Amino acid sequence: MELTPQQIDILKRLHARGFEMVAFPMYASHVGVRKGNCAALLTPTIAGSFQLFGSPSYLIAGNFSVRVTREGRVWYVWKKEKIEVTAERLAELARFSEELSGGLLFVT
Repeated sequence: MELTPQQIDILKRLHARGFEMVAFPMYASHVGVRKGNCAALLTPTIAGSFQLFGSPSYLIAGNFSVRVTREGRVWYVWKKEKIEVTAERLAELARFSEELSGGLLFVT
């Protein structure tokens, strides 16, 4: 993937805010960003920026999870692994999303 100087600057700003750039092999045409237990995929745009691909997600074993309700309880699930959705995990994902959005909007 070839990035523009503007896109590289955006990734540098995100890194300075504590985000880690990660590769998700199933999504090779996107840039993965991670902070704590949360991650998101970014798609480079023609305008030299990024847009979110899908929604930020909570990670299980380094993989994107989905949020499901089973037997009256809410879980983050990846394959056969699951962890319960708690107020703390929801807050972490909300902080991640807010910080990521702020980092993508910041223009020098």
